[in-house]
Order: sequence, then structure tokens, then C-alpha cells
Amino acid sequence: MNNLLYGIAVIFIILWLIGFAGYNAGGIIHILLVIAIISVILRVIRGGKTL
Repeated sequence: MNNLLYGIAVIFIILWLIGFAGYNAGGIIHILLVIAIISVILRVIRGGKTL
């Protein structure tokens, strides 16, 4: 489950970067970014491997 959350977090960060770079996706992209950051922080706190 942790690997799944970490993978989703990375995908959300990539999607946020794409949206920030040129597409206007509205507020949903920022919500996805917050979820991704929380997932990464939880992963680091629990001592999991990072990229």
C-alpha cells in the first residue's frame, strides 16, 4: 500500500508540474498537489525509501 501511495504522489506531482507549466486546470490540480505532498511526507516519516 505504501508503494501505491508513493507512486500516486509522484504522478500527482508530475501532473501538477504539467498543469503549472501551461495548462489551466483550475483548483483541482492544487488539491492533487497537496495530497501528493502529504503522501510523500508520510512515506518519509515512516522511514520508507525515497526516489
